[in-house]
Amino acid sequence: MQLSVVLITHNEESNLGRTLESVRPLIRDRQGEIVVVDSGSSDRTVEIAKSFGAKVFTEPWKGYAGQKNSALEKAAGNWILSLDADEELSTQLQQALANTLESLERADALRRQGDAHSFLTEDAQAELGNWVSVKAGQELCGIWIARKNEFLGQWIAHGGFWPDPKLRLFRRGQGRFEDRAVHETVIVNGPTARLKHGAILHHCYPTLSDYIEHMNRYSSLGAEMAVAEGRTGFSVINIAVRPVVTFIYNYFFRLGFLDGRKGLLLHLYHAVYVSWKYAKVWELAHVRKP
Repeated sequence: MQLSVVLITHNEESNLGRTLESVRPLIRDRQGEIVVVDSGSSDRTVEIAKSFGAKVFTEPWKGYAGQKNSALEKAAGNWILSLDADEELSTQLQQALANTLESLERADALRRQGDAHSFLTEDAQAELGNWVSVKAGQELCGIWIARKNEFLGQWIAHGGFWPDPKLRLFRRGQGRFEDRAVHETVIVNGPTARLKHGAILHHCYPTLSDYIEHMNRYSSLGAEMAVAEGRTGFSVINIAVRPVVTFIYNYFFRLGFLDGRKGLLLHLYHAVYVSWKYAKVWELAHVRKP
């Protein structure tokens, strides 16, 4: 099996169908599988996943990293594509991934032969180079994919939100999510490269309420991580100054203002998130301390 698409879910009926429909071209004809680890959805999430032929496992919530690593352990494909339930593959990305996986399979097959002529191996590597920024002779273990983020119905193109590369495609057994409460990332044991075409479409914040809800949750998790690392003080710099600097840097120096009114709102509220996070550090360490 060439590819395993893995996701974690909880009450994602409004998003999941769009995500799974976008990966269907990559797994058809038994080329791949979909693995979903659900944490007890009360809506139609599991039903939708099964309608796409997904292998669905229901498990208690173990945190983002724990849940995603559990999904990785259930994957059988040579390569793993990790997605969130509110993401989908652009048409260009579907084609780029299909071509990349085909090139990787050919290069791996020639590498396993050992006695393959060097010009065949070089040709396979050159073919892979059409899709991935790979170095000569490099055996890739992971691939970074650009991601487009949606805010209030608009794709955000500046301020650090594009191209927003994410390491989402990696060899089975070579990648694992870092054990973090939030903003978990994949750690890959080996060389990585950047995919040249296509993007993951992240339908993340359709309303301001969604954004504020997410940032409230993420700031709480981020604060818990900071306290666990020993940060406990009331820092005026972090609570009041750092948010202002963050806004100025992203909105002006990284050209966030080019995204118009929605760009202004996004960077204002992102700065507020930074303040919330460090205020909650102090709250956890002192106000709620028994």
